[in-house]
Amino acid sequence: MTLNTVCLTGVTATVAEIMGFAPPADSAAPFSAVTKKAEIKFEGRKASRALLYNPDAVALWLHQKYTEYFTDAMAVSDMAIPLLSVMPSVTPVCFGSMYTGIMPEKHGIMSYTKPVLKCETLFDSAIAAGKKVAIVSTTGDSISKIFLEREMDYFIYGDHHTVNEKAFELIKENKHDIIVVYNGNYDSTMHGKAPEGAESLEALKENVETYRKFAEAVKSDWKDHDAIFGFMPDHGCHETEGGGGTHGSDDESDMNIVHFYGFSPREN
Repeated sequence: MTLNTVCLTGVTATVAEIMGFAPPADSAAPFSAVTKKAEIKFEGRKASRALLYNPDAVALWLHQKYTEYFTDAMAVSDMAIPLLSVMPSVTPVCFGSMYTGIMPEKHGIMSYTKPVLKCETLFDSAIAAGKKVAIVSTTGDSISKIFLEREMDYFIYGDHHTVNEKAFELIKENKHDIIVVYNGNYDSTMHGKAPEGAESLEALKENVETYRKFAEAVKSDWKDHDAIFGFMPDHGCHETEGGGGTHGSDDESDMNIVHFYGFSPREN
């Protein structure tokens, strides 16, 4: 078993450094490759916009096995970085670590539960720095619950299609500094239809297409801003003996993921 060596806890400090504000005090170090690339693309300036797209359960092995499905994600991005998820590799635990910069035993979500996080998150740090933040997610999902009770905007809908429509609307309105978008359609489908079932792979392709469209919207509607955008899953998945899909183990199929990052420099 070969596990990636860089943990997703670095997301928080990476976004904070690229945008020029201090991350939570205990957060892991930023991804140096990503911050250095941003510095080059933005010619030393700090980004003023971020679109963080979180498709659930997209494993590294899916990218390795179905590389052609990820063509558009690779084409619109500037770089990819292989990352290691956290244990247990379930959604609230992983997004808790991604957006606090700390391990589960520190932020307190250590099982499939969805309490509101009381520790400092990327969003608290951004708000303290005067940033306007929005979360766009589906009803009952982890991102719609664990980051509540903060001075930010929440747009919670019953399906991922409406979530994405709202996200495009917010990008066009150009009033938020950070927009986080969650899509759980691949995760939901793979649990019932297996990770490589026909419906699951269609959902995967839809996630990649959605990311491409977000990247294009960022480049079109945020022309006056240096903007970062990312394809940022929480954990992977594997097939069960019964033919469905699941995750939560420390196996590489669940732990190894890949994030894509793109940088859109302002035009003036």
